[in-house]
Amino acid sequence: MTTAYDFEARTLDGKPVQLKQYTGRALLIVNTASKCGFTPQYAGLEEVYKRFADRGLVVLGFPCNQFGEQEPGSATEIGAFCEKNYGVSFPMFEKVDVNGDQAHPLYRWLKDEAPGLLGSKGIKWNFTKFLIDRTGQVKSRYAPQTKPEDLAGDIEKVL
Repeated sequence: MTTAYDFEARTLDGKPVQLKQYTGRALLIVNTASKCGFTPQYAGLEEVYKRFADRGLVVLGFPCNQFGEQEPGSATEIGAFCEKNYGVSFPMFEKVDVNGDQAHPLYRWLKDEAPGLLGSKGIKWNFTKFLIDRTGQVKSRYAPQTKPEDLAGDIEKVL
């Protein structure tokens, strides 16, 4: 059986990370963008991360430029923006595609495990969120407009 821990991603500075390093921890995986109407959700993601990190939650941010080219910056620019404007301390990864032939393997798996509205396998916009339980399985998928702080009850259940 495949789990979220079976994938690899690269950090903003290009270092490979085996997600198995998060085995036994709950994950909130989010495709992000710096120039999106939902960008202020970075603050909520950081709040959720700080609130639940000591209990086993890790937020993983994956910048994506597929929606209205709202993440045009370089890895350095993305990192600086997130830290300066929102104090982001959770792990951020290099820019990825979440849809199409070049979609990151993690996102292909996430969409298969938790299709969107009416069974759609596509990601509709930035800040789509996936909650992963401590066994590495997708528990829930959330629309971009769902605020991170509104996930507290569901996060509690997987912790």
